[in-house]
Amino acid sequence: MKDIKILGSHCAKCVQLFNNAKTAADEMKIEYQIEKITDIKKITEYGVMMIPALVIDGEVKSAGKTLSVEEIKKLLA
Repeated sequence: MKDIKILGSHCAKCVQLFNNAKTAADEMKIEYQIEKITDIKKITEYGVMMIPALVIDGEVKSAGKTLSVEEIKKLLA
C-alpha cells in the first residue's frame, strides 16, 4: 500500500495536486491512502520550504509545483 501525503494549504495548486495524486493512484489501480497535511509545523518537519509538496511512503518527491497525473504515476511506479 502506498502512503501519499499532500503538504500544503487550501490553495488551488494544493487542491490540484491532491486531485492529480488521487487520479494517478486510481488509474494505476494500486492500494493507497492519501492525506492532506495543512499544519505548517508538520509540513516543516518534512523539510519542505515550498508548497504544494508530494510525499510518497515518507519521502518528499516534489515541492513547489503541481505535478501532472502522468508525472505522479512515474513516481508511484
